[in-house]
Amino acid sequence: MNDLSRTVEALLFLSPDPVSIGDLAAATEATEGQVAEAIELLSEDFAEGKRGLTLRVVGGGFALASDPASEMAARRLLAKPRTPPLTPAQAETLAIVAYLQPVSRPEIARIRGVSSESAVQTLADRGLIEESGRSQFGAAIFKTSELFERLFGLGGIEDLPDPSRFDPTPEDERELRERLLKAGEQRAE
Repeated sequence: MNDLSRTVEALLFLSPDPVSIGDLAAATEATEGQVAEAIELLSEDFAEGKRGLTLRVVGGGFALASDPASEMAARRLLAKPRTPPLTPAQAETLAIVAYLQPVSRPEIARIRGVSSESAVQTLADRGLIEESGRSQFGAAIFKTSELFERLFGLGGIEDLPDPSRFDPTPEDERELRERLLKAGEQRAE
């Protein structure tokens, strides 16, 4: 397999839809003839049966598909229930934990201005946050988990986006500043 074949394979893997030779040629900056040769090499490589994928001609383009021999395993894997997206309350709670960790549930509630029991429990159940000890008053303290870092593509918490680059409206900024200042004062006590 040559470099162009590997690139074509990567493009087919990334594309959710079949890709035409013309589109592959434009993306790789190669000629359609070169792309056709690369696809032929890929086709031969997949035909050997050593891979879990096959190359298919679909809808006027090419696509990667799972090998029919793995169909039942794929059905079992994909039949698992999918995790629903985070609600706004859960996302807000997760951001608070990520940026202020370790942080207790009462601190989260003070910052949000509402009870955060449900959001914290859901995030813990999903494995995005975890308990990291107890405060001096006995409240559970939470931090983000390794799963959180993996899902968000972080090498560590230090890779979180800089919050100073967030550009809220003046009203949002005023409200956030007041809430964060109050929370900071309470944490200092």
